[in-house]
Amino acid sequence: MACPICKRETLAEFRPFCSKRCADIDLAKWLTGAYAIPSEDPPEDDEPAAAPARNRSQ
Repeated sequence: MACPICKRETLAEFRPFCSKRCADIDLAKWLTGAYAIPSEDPPEDDEPAAAPARNRSQ
């Protein structure tokens, strides 16, 4: 089996990677969103549109 990061032969201790370094590189990609799957859903608004400000001096 080849390491998915560097393509070298894997070691049982780090499988499916060849080393801790390649395992850490893979983890960093997950944590930074490099492996994110693109969505075709429209973006959701977290907050409703703000109402226009009123002039309180009237």
